Amino acid sequence: MSKKADVVIIGGGITGCAILYQLAKYDLKCVLLEKEPDIAAGTTKANSAILHAGFDAKPGSLKAKMNVKGNALYHDLKDELDLDIKWTGSVVAATTEVEMTTVKELLERGRGNGVTGLEIWDGDKIREHYPTLSPDIKGGLWAPTAGICCPFGTAIAFAENAVMNGAEIYRDCGVTSFNISDGRIVSVETAKGCFKAKVFINAAGLRADDIARLAGDDSFNIKPRKGEYILFDKSAAQQMTDGIIFPAPSKNSKGILVCATFDGNVFIGPDANDQDDKENTKVTYEGMDGLMAAARKLLPEIPVRSAITEFAGLRAVSDNGDFILGKSDKVPNLVHAAGIQSPGLTSAPAIGEYIADIVVKELEAEPNTDYVSGRPARNVFHTADNAQRAAMIAKNPLYGRVICRCETITEGEIVDAIKRPCGATTVDGVKRRTRAGMGRCQGGFCGPKVIHILARELHIPVSEVRKDRLDGVMYYDKDWKDGGNV
Repeated sequence: MSKKADVVIIGGGITGCAILYQLAKYDLKCVLLEKEPDIAAGTTKANSAILHAGFDAKPGSLKAKMNVKGNALYHDLKDELDLDIKWTGSVVAATTEVEMTTVKELLERGRGNGVTGLEIWDGDKIREHYPTLSPDIKGGLWAPTAGICCPFGTAIAFAENAVMNGAEIYRDCGVTSFNISDGRIVSVETAKGCFKAKVFINAAGLRADDIARLAGDDSFNIKPRKGEYILFDKSAAQQMTDGIIFPAPSKNSKGILVCATFDGNVFIGPDANDQDDKENTKVTYEGMDGLMAAARKLLPEIPVRSAITEFAGLRAVSDNGDFILGKSDKVPNLVHAAGIQSPGLTSAPAIGEYIADIVVKELEAEPNTDYVSGRPARNVFHTADNAQRAAMIAKNPLYGRVICRCETITEGEIVDAIKRPCGATTVDGVKRRTRAGMGRCQGGFCGPKVIHILARELHIPVSEVRKDRLDGVMYYDKDWKDGGNV
C-alpha cells in the first residue's frame, strides 16, 4: 500500500490523538500511525488519570505552560466530547514541618504558574474533608481545579472526532524506516506500506528518540521510568478516599498517592524507578511492599483484601527534564511532541493546539468548513435510570443482555464499541472502551463472551482474537463455545 497525506502523526497515545483532533479542524489530509493493535495502548493506558492543577512544574517550563492551559481546555472539552471527568480537587498532604515548607513552596510556584484557587489547609480541615486520613498530617495544599478522568477514554474521544472529520488511523502499523531526500522526510515505511506526507509529527512516546534517530535527529534521549500501582475494588472507596491525596513530592516523583478513579475504584501508587528496558512493565514484590508502606503514611488503614489487581506503567522521561515540542533542528519537516511524562495527560489538549499551530502555519492550512464537533453519542447502561435502560433495550435487545456482571456492561455496549469510529479490535480494546473486564473478577466471567462477540463482529475465528498486543494472540480449546471456558 502507498498512501499520500499532508500530515503523518507517529504514535496513537493521548498526545498523538490530541494533535490529530486539533488538525482535523483544518483542511488537511491527516493520518495517524500506531504500532499496537489499538490506540492508547502505551503510557496512556497505565497512569494515574489525574488532571493536575499545575502547581508542580517548574515556572516557565513547557510542562507548566501546557499543564495550566490543558487543565482549562478540559473544562470545555468535557461537554464537547462527552469526556468522563470529575473535578474533585486535590490535596498535597504534609506530615512534617519540612514537608509543610515544601507545600508552601508549591503554593507560590502554583500561583506563579497561574493556578487559581490554591489554599493552605491545616490538618483538621483536611481530615474534615477526608476523615480516613492519618492524624499525623499537619496540613497541606488544596487545589480545587484538579480532577480525575478516564485517560484512554479521552484519547479515544479525540480519535473518534478526528475520524468523523476525515482523519485516518492505521493500527498494527509500526514504522520501519524513513525515506529522506535533501535532508527532508519524503515518506515513511511501515508494516502496512509507504505513507508520503509534507509534515511528519513524532508523538511516539517511549520510542520518540528512536523515531527521531531513524529520521536523522539524535538531539534527545528518552528513558523509561516505571511506576507500579495497586488497584482496589469500588467497595474500598469509603474506607480510603473519593479524592486525590498526594504526599509532599520528591525530585523524581509526585510520590505515592491515594487516589480515586472516575469509575469509583481507588488506587495507590505510583513509585518511580528509572530503567533501560522500554518494555518491562512487570510488577514486583518489592514494589508492592513499598507502595503499601508509603501509602500508610497518608492512610493508616488500607483494606488489603479489596485489592483486585496490580499493574505498572512507563513514563517517557526526556534528558532535558521537560517536554520536547516543536520543529526538529536537523530535519525541517519533522515536528516533535516528545518526553511527554506527567503532566502529559493534563497537557494533551494544549500540546495538540501547540503542535497544530506549527503545522497550520507551515502548510498555510485553511479551516475545515465541514468540521463537525463532538462524537457519536454513547449508551452507558450502568449509569442509566430504569426508563433509559428500557428505551435502550426497546431500540436494541442486545442492551438487555449483561455480559460483564461486575460492571453491568451489556452486549449492546460491546458491539457499539467495536463498530464506533476507530473501534475496538481486541479484548483489551473492548475493556478500555466499556469497562468489561475491569471489575472484581477481572474478566473471569465475561472474558470468553467478549472474545466470542469480537470474533462474530470482526468475522474472524476465535483463535485469531487478540488480548491486546501484537504477540497477544489468545488460544482456546478446540471445543470452545459461547459461555465456555478459555
